[in-house]
Amino acid sequence: MAILQRTDSNNKDFQELVRLLDADLRLRDGDDHAFYAQFNKIDAIKNALVAYVEQLPVACGAFKTFADDSVEIKRMFVHPNFRGMGIAQQILIELERWANELGYKTAVLETGQKQQEALQLYQKAGYHKIPNYGQYEGIENSICMQKMLH
Repeated sequence: MAILQRTDSNNKDFQELVRLLDADLRLRDGDDHAFYAQFNKIDAIKNALVAYVEQLPVACGAFKTFADDSVEIKRMFVHPNFRGMGIAQQILIELERWANELGYKTAVLETGQKQQEALQLYQKAGYHKIPNYGQYEGIENSICMQKMLH
C-alpha cells in the first residue's frame, strides 16, 4: 500500500515522475507525441498526488478543472518497477475523492489506444467511453472516458 500525498505541480517528485511518464509516452506515441505533449503541461496544476512506497516516489496523478462541475484526470503514471500493485487504482480513487470534496460531479479523461493497461484500469473503475472532446475530436488514437463522481 502506497502513502499518497496531496500536492501541486511545484512538487519536485511529481515533476520527476511526469518526466518519466513523458519518456514512456514518447516511445508509445511515436510521431503523435508532440501533438499530445502540448496538452499535458503541468505548470499550473493545483491538484496532484504523489504515491510513495518506503519514502520513494513511485507514482502520480492529477486533475484540473474541465468545466464548472467536472475535472479532467491527467498525468497518471506508475513507475514500471511498481506496476501491478494496485497503486494506480489507489491514486485514481483518491483523485476522485478529492474532486468530489471540491464539489465536482464528473471526471473525464483521455488515454491512447496503445495504453491497454490504462483502459483496463479506467473501465474497472467505472469510466465509460464518450465522444472525443475538445482537442481530441477526430484523433483516431484518442479514447475519451467519463465517470460520475459520488
